[in-house]
Amino acid sequence: MDSAEFIQARTTLGKTQKQIAELLGLSIKAIHSYEQEWRTIPSHVERQIFFLLSRTRSSDKKLKPCWTVKKCPKKRRDQCPAWEFQAGKMCWFINGTICGCNAMKNWEEKMEICRRCEVLVDLL
Repeated sequence: MDSAEFIQARTTLGKTQKQIAELLGLSIKAIHSYEQEWRTIPSHVERQIFFLLSRTRSSDKKLKPCWTVKKCPKKRRDQCPAWEFQAGKMCWFINGTICGCNAMKNWEEKMEICRRCEVLVDLL
């Protein structure tokens, strides 16, 4: 997540810098640093932002689970944590999902794929 995406997310959430700092458990200085590109946005902050954005939707009934959107075969589905925890609308939140036929080992690698995936794009 870059500073422009962070600012857009904060705006979408309707929060001031002070409010988002309190919501994320951070200092206002950290928020300034992210928005001014003095510091990179840590993965745990990015994950919290995406989670908050996902909860602002008036209804996620239109969203389909990732395994339906991606047409995952049963064998892949059965090995995927998103299926195991029935989190197909929040697959981007769970590391170790089998996206692109591979389990991602870390958040950065996973988000590289998720940012291009219609499951996350439709959510935001």
